[in-house]
This record gives sequence, C-alpha cells and structure tokens, in this order.
Amino acid sequence: MFGKPISIKYLLPIAFALASLLPLIIFTAMAFAQARHALEHEISQDIEVRSQATMAEIDRMMFERMQNVNSWSHLEIMNELRIGDVDKRLSRFLDELKSAYRGIYVEIHAVNSANQIIASSEAGKIGQHYSPPIASSKLFPSQNQLPLTSAIIDPITGEVTGKLYAIFDWTTIEKILERSTGDSRSAALFNRHHERIAETRHWKNYQHSSAIIATATSQGYQGAPSLQWQLRIEQPKSIAFSPIRKLGGIFLLFLLVVAAIASLAALPIAASIAKPLRRLSAFARNFQSQPKADSVPTGGPNEVQELSVAFKQMIEDLRKSQEDLTRAAKLAVVGELAAAMSHEVRTPLGILKSSAQILMRERGLSTEGKEVCGFILSETDRMNKLIDTLLDSARVRNPELQATDLVETTERTIAMLSAQTQKKKVAISMTGESSLWSNCDREQITQVLLNLIINAMQIIKGNNGQVEIHLYADRDEAVIEVADNGPGIAPETHERIFDPFFSTRSGGIGLGLAVVRQIIEAHHGSISVSTSHLGGASFTVRLPRIKSQSK
Repeated sequence: MFGKPISIKYLLPIAFALASLLPLIIFTAMAFAQARHALEHEISQDIEVRSQATMAEIDRMMFERMQNVNSWSHLEIMNELRIGDVDKRLSRFLDELKSAYRGIYVEIHAVNSANQIIASSEAGKIGQHYSPPIASSKLFPSQNQLPLTSAIIDPITGEVTGKLYAIFDWTTIEKILERSTGDSRSAALFNRHHERIAETRHWKNYQHSSAIIATATSQGYQGAPSLQWQLRIEQPKSIAFSPIRKLGGIFLLFLLVVAAIASLAALPIAASIAKPLRRLSAFARNFQSQPKADSVPTGGPNEVQELSVAFKQMIEDLRKSQEDLTRAAKLAVVGELAAAMSHEVRTPLGILKSSAQILMRERGLSTEGKEVCGFILSETDRMNKLIDTLLDSARVRNPELQATDLVETTERTIAMLSAQTQKKKVAISMTGESSLWSNCDREQITQVLLNLIINAMQIIKGNNGQVEIHLYADRDEAVIEVADNGPGIAPETHERIFDPFFSTRSGGIGLGLAVVRQIIEAHHGSISVSTSHLGGASFTVRLPRIKSQSK
C-alpha cells in the first residue's frame, strides 16, 4: 500500500503539519499545564491569606462584642436594675447603645434574677419574661441572632442582681464572609463541634465541585482565649481555571485554522518549492549562529523568492528592533535622571549659595541672619552632594555611621525650616525624649527629616497647619514619628507611597520618599505610614538605638 513513494504534493503538507504543528501543540499543552499549576498556586496562596485575615477579623469582632457586654454590665447605671429602672434611665441608655452600634446589636436587655426584663432597648418588651436560648453559652447563633450575656453585680453587696443580654446580629459575621469571598468563592464558619454556624450564599452551590480550599483556625484576639472556630474558604476549580480553558480553546482553534490554511496552500506548489524550501529550512535552523541577511538562500518560484525577501526583511527588522531596544533602555536611564534633576536644580542652588555668600559679607547682618545664611550654605552643599550622588550612581551611598543624638539633629532640622514654617504658618512641635542616640549618618538622617517635614508642610492646606514630631525609645529602637493634620494618605496607597516616581501630590516627582526608604534601610531600620491622631498622615521611622554616646 505504501510501497510507492508518496507524492511531495501530499507529503509536504503532511510533513509540515507533523513537523511544525504537533511540536507546537505539545509545547502549548505543557505551557498551559504550567500556567494552570502556577495559577492554582497563586490562588491557593491568596485564599490562604484571605482566610487568615478574615478569621482574625471575626476574632476581633467577637472579642469586641464580648468586651462590650462585660464592660457595660459593670457600669454604675446598671444599679438602676435594683430599683426597677423607675425613671427609665437604663432603658434610654440601652437604646442609645443599640443606636450607637448601628445594627450590630438587635436588642439589649437588662434582666433581673427572676428573668424579668427590667430595662430594654425595645420599650415594648419591658416587663416581659425573658427566656434566653439554651445554646447561648456555646456561642451558637439562633435565627441569625447570638445572645451575649454578662452578670450584673451589686457593687455594695457583691451579689448578682441580674444579667445583661446583648443580642448580636449574626448577619454581621455573614457579611464579613461575603465581603472576603465575592462571587467566585464561598466560605463557611464552623464551631468547635464542627457544626456550620455561618456561610456565604454560594456555599451550597459549590459543594459538589472540585475546589481550591484554605482553612484558618481562630487564634483569639489580644491574648483572649480562642473560640476554637474554623473558617473554610473554597473556590471551584471550574471557575478558577475558566480563563485558561477559554484561552486554550481559542489557541487550539487557531492552530487548526493555521494547519488547514497551510496544508491547502502547500498542495498546488509543493512540487516546485521542495528544493528551495529545504534550503530555507537549513537557513532557518542555522539562523541563530549566522543571523545575516546576505546569507538567505534565493531562487525557486515567486512565492519562495518572496519568502526569501521576507527573511531578509525579518533579519533587518530584528536588528533594528535590537537597536531600538538599546536606545530605549538608554532613554529610560536618561529619563530617570531627568526626573531627579528636573527644573535644573543646580541653577537655583548656585544662586542661593551665591546670594548667601554675599549676605555673609554684609557688616550689619544680625547673628540670626548669619545663622540662616550658614544654614543655606550648608544645605546647598548637601544638596549638591546629593545631586552628584544621583548622577554618579543609581543607589544611595553607604552611610558613614557615628553616634548621633537624634533629638539634637531634629532640633537642628526644625531650625533650618523656621523661615518656611513662618511663611506657611505651620506650627512644628517636638515631644518625647531629651536625648535619643543612634549609630547613623547624621547628614542622611537630616535629609530624611527634611523630606518628611517638607512633605507634610507642602500637603497641608490653610493657615492652621500642625506638624508634631515625637521621639522615643522602643526597646532597642529609636523611634521618630512625624504626624500632620493634612488630608492624609488613602490606605490603598500606603504600600505604594515609597515606590519611585509614585506621588499623591500634584506636581510631585515621587522620589523623596523612595530615597528616604533607601536611606533608612541602609541604616538597618524601617519606615511605615499610617493615619495620625491629627487626621493627616503619620510616618514612623525606626532606627537601631544605642544607650549612650559612643566614645
């Protein structure tokens, strides 16, 4: 049957399909399998982190609720229970508590020893007999309500006069689960008896499918005993891998279309292109070792000659692309330097330095004026040194460590900025230790403080700006907190605020905080951002502390 040689008219399309498409299909299948494995790993890690965070949030929620009930039961107003809350002070108080917590508590009752409701956030239930659910001692919700209770003790006699019941709205926990999972995942919360006590709306729908699973166990909150609850989050693999399946289907269809077109195109010209194609194939195999356009074989039908021309054009395009990439890389470096050196920093610094030197020669210049001129000269020199450092290398120079009093350094920095603070009407205050020593580079730490304080001054609007600097020792660390009353920094940008060229201020380059972090990390310290008690941003710098000045 196959004794007669197969015509190249049919052999070439078959060989092309086997030699070109089958390896590509196998490679693609391997690539998709690897992508599936990587995606599953990423999703698994994300679910693991999400489950731990959600369980911690539930622990905190339950801890706060139980703390609420316990602390309320010891308030002096609870003594109204002994006189039957005749003036309804306790009832009004319970109603205010319920309103203040905005739906977290369904009802709050004060019950005497006979289980009669004496005071309640629900006026219609006062005087009724209260029958608490039996399961309340197990922290098991009933009908989306979880009764939390604490004994009310007479401070004089020490006797139990009644109990305070706060009916916690269990849907609050379910909302936490819904918020942590979204539409593509499901979650359920189990008590220590492995009974399901909360679940998302998708939980039952996803139970019959293979899923990526993560669990987290209650660890307690702030040292409180663990509730021994367990959270389970699942994401069906059918949903997790649907993008890969769709992409695989599209790619497979694309391969089939390409194979069909290539086979049909090869049939009418196979006899005349076999020899030139072999030469082109040989060239393609050796292309990596000899990527020269002049070595592309020619000859054969017009289509083969066009293919040869296309090979030459491809080589030229590749060479041009390599040159373009090299130029782009150089331009990127130039761009970064241009961003750091924007507005020609050297020119205004030179003018400032020259002006300060001329002022220093004035005979009538006051002592304070000479001090300010000295600050200008020293700071322009420091800025020129920083500019040289940026031009010479892309990284911050190694710090020259020496024992430094951070309190004195901070006072000096504030003094440098006195003219700017008066102009912007910003009040800077410093509190904390009288001396705080660290083994650091004083010049670089001054740069850090200047960056943080100037950033705060620039972001503050109005004439009532406040910047508070608090220095204190925390074990082996010296801590500097710089807080302001500006608009603050959105929590979602806290992690990116130290990235180069990221700025939340209009006109900002975004290099200041990136340099600050580099300096602090070079000192083996850390810096973080949070919301300050003044309502704005608070930056916390931690440096290694030494207990006294090194000799």
